[in-house]
Amino acid sequence: MGSRRAALMARHGRNFGLLGRFGLVGASGVLVNLLTLVVLRRLGPHFDDAVVAIGSSGFNIRWYHVYSTLAFLVANLSNFQLNRTWTFRSSKAQRWWSEYWPFLVVGFGGQLVGLALLTLLMHPHSPVSLPTQVFDDSSGLRNRLYWSQLIVIGLVTPLSFVFNKLWTFAAVRSGRLDLADPIREGEVMAGKEGA
Repeated sequence: MGSRRAALMARHGRNFGLLGRFGLVGASGVLVNLLTLVVLRRLGPHFDDAVVAIGSSGFNIRWYHVYSTLAFLVANLSNFQLNRTWTFRSSKAQRWWSEYWPFLVVGFGGQLVGLALLTLLMHPHSPVSLPTQVFDDSSGLRNRLYWSQLIVIGLVTPLSFVFNKLWTFAAVRSGRLDLADPIREGEVMAGKEGA
């Protein structure tokens, strides 16, 4: 029982270290994301203007959806490169594209969830929309779009970490899909170190 506990502590200690590095990379990604969003918002049309109507649903694809997606793409590329070289240290194990496409797929999954959350936070008739009395867009600190984007990033990041650790970097780095199974990861890694 003692050796099992020690193994679990060692494994989780490594995971906390990875989560810490992933968090620092993520913090830099938040800055990249928000800076991109600010630039797009200042250069483009008003973020709440409709781009495309979605049938007769009353919902539209708005500029904030476009800005959020473009900001995601820029931050995703930055985060991938930092995670590849520093967090998961997988840059020498696989070619760049073979790791980037799964990272991009995981990111797009998070972005789709994020766009739904962003819509709920921005849409004036949503029960969870940010109050326009407080977030009246009169300054950067009172901008609904910026706060909504920060909330979305905070909610989507833990999910992104889990999928990237288990799939993008572990499975691709080793070429072993069995690493994607968190129950067997320690066993597979221990066998690899002993070889």
